[in-house]
This record gives sequence, C-alpha cells and structure tokens, in this order.
Amino acid sequence: MLAETVLLAEHEPEVAEMSARYLRQDGLRVHLVTDNYFAALGVGAIGLDPAAHAIPTDGWLRAADGVWALGDVTGHGAFTHISMYQADIVVVAAGAANSAKLLLNSANDAHPHGLANGSDQVGRNYMFHNCNAVVSLSKEPNETVFQKTLGLNDFYLAGGDRKWPLGNIQMIGKSNAGAMKGEEPKLTLLAPRFSLDDVAKHGVDWWLTTEDLPMPDNRVTVDGDGDIHLSYTATNDKEAADLYAELKTILNHVGMAEHHVLDKNFYMSMSIPVAGVAHQAGTCRFGTDPAMSVLDTDCKAHELDNLYVVDTSFFPSIGAVNPALTAMANALRVGAHLTTRLG
Repeated sequence: MLAETVLLAEHEPEVAEMSARYLRQDGLRVHLVTDNYFAALGVGAIGLDPAAHAIPTDGWLRAADGVWALGDVTGHGAFTHISMYQADIVVVAAGAANSAKLLLNSANDAHPHGLANGSDQVGRNYMFHNCNAVVSLSKEPNETVFQKTLGLNDFYLAGGDRKWPLGNIQMIGKSNAGAMKGEEPKLTLLAPRFSLDDVAKHGVDWWLTTEDLPMPDNRVTVDGDGDIHLSYTATNDKEAADLYAELKTILNHVGMAEHHVLDKNFYMSMSIPVAGVAHQAGTCRFGTDPAMSVLDTDCKAHELDNLYVVDTSFFPSIGAVNPALTAMANALRVGAHLTTRLG
C-alpha cells in the first residue's frame, strides 16, 4: 500500500463516489472497500488485521502512518461518514473551549499555529465565573417552589471601602435532601434522610457570581492528537470571599438561623470548580489591536476575511452575570453586519 491512503466505505454508493472524488483532488489515494477486501489491499503489511470486518482508528480516523479509514469501514456507523461543506463566509460558534480547539486544530502551511492565531491569542484568556452556591437556614419553613425571584447588584461595582467589584447575588432553585447528599457526601455522610429533609425545608438558597479575570496563561491548547487541554488558575478569590461575607451580613440582619449553635448563623457553601463550568468565555477575544486579539469589533478574524467567531469566545471580560443575553445580542449584531456585507 502507498502512503497517504484513505480506506473509504459508505452504505450509499453515490456518497462514497462523491467523497472519493473530493479526496482524490487533494492528491490522496482512495480505496472504496467492502468486507473481505482488506487482505487484497495488503493491510497486514501495516499492522492491521486482514481478516477484520472493521479497521480501528484513532481520534483523527487514522488507522496507521499515512493511512486513514473513513465511513462504515471503521465499524462506527454513520458518525464517521465524511462530509464536506463550503461557503463564502464561515461562522464558528462552538463554545469558548471548542471554538478555540477547532481553530487550533485547523493549522496548515499558511497558518502553522492555527487559523486566526498569528497573535498566539487563540485559546488564551479563558474565563468562567468564580461562583459559590450557598444554603442559609431560616427559622420559618421556606415553602417556596420557584425560588429564583430575587437578585442583588449592590456589590457589583467598586465603591466605599471596596477597591474592586465583588459581583452579583441571586436566589437559585430550592434545595432538597437528595441534592445535599450528592453535593456534600462527606459532610452529610452520617446525617439521616429525615434531618436533611428538615434542613432543606428551612433552606433559602443563593448563587454568588464573581468576575473571573482574563489571564493569558488561563488557556485552551491541543496536543498532537488534537485533544483539548485546559490550563487554569483561579482569579478573584478574595473578592468572591468578600461577596460571601456581604451575603452573610445581610442575612444576619434579617434573622436567618439566629437560633443555631453559639447564636451564630449557619451556612453551607460550595464553591463551583472548573469541572462545573457553565459560562465559558474569552478564548478568541475581540479588539482593535491584532497583536492582542483574535477578532475585530465585528467578530471577524483579523487574519481571515471570511471567518467569524460568534459565541462567548469573543468576550474580552466576562462580568459577573450570566453571559447568555450578551451572546445573543452580539449574534444579532454580527448577523446584521453580515446581512449588510452580503448585500
């Protein structure tokens, strides 16, 4: 077998022929294969089993050095079928981690460090919110069902003795015994179910959000196999702690659980680590300086005229509230720009 060979199988002959035609245009040798044809191809010479009914591949659909297997020949069905899409303008919106992964994995001779990455900014400045989930205990039962009705932005900006902003406080969904058991298994290990039910019945639940800062070394990278890696160090921990302290001060004034041991209020807090991230942002930040940003202010790549990134990747900072509405508003803004551009 020659190097740079593709073994291709599809259920539909028309799809297989079309795929083969495109691959051959790129100078690849393509074999359309069926069962019992592996031996005739000489796959045993590259360490593959000529008697197999499928060819194992890695994450890049690579079967051996210089040999790739696509389609049903891999044994994984429709999810490995090859498709090719072409467009005058491409919009990427895969989420902050995966948009960066896509651009980094798209390196070529013209863009050796990844698409739009001449500045080495793709994947950098990864952010997610510094969050805490808090349960405070009320003397009276809390019969609320839909509890997410109150938010406080009193500490959102710097002011008074605060040099830096602290963030947002809001209520969240009602606690229950099962959730407490799952979230804090060690803390609740010896607690009987009825006691957790009673705690949850008196619980008032809060979500604290502090801004995560854009740091160049907090970044998404990919390895030689194209797999994603995240390097991350937490930021703004002091501000998150200060916001928690402000919440406790407020609750003390409204008498939350003042009957507890030593006349001190009781709170259960759980910081949300990177594994629980929901608000990823910042890996393809926009800006006016191509040396310090990936995108221009229309979310078009500085280095490519037909590539846009329109998700939370474009955020230069994340703030301390849910980014969903900002992402939606920006998508509408960029959509209007593209409508004008396309005439």
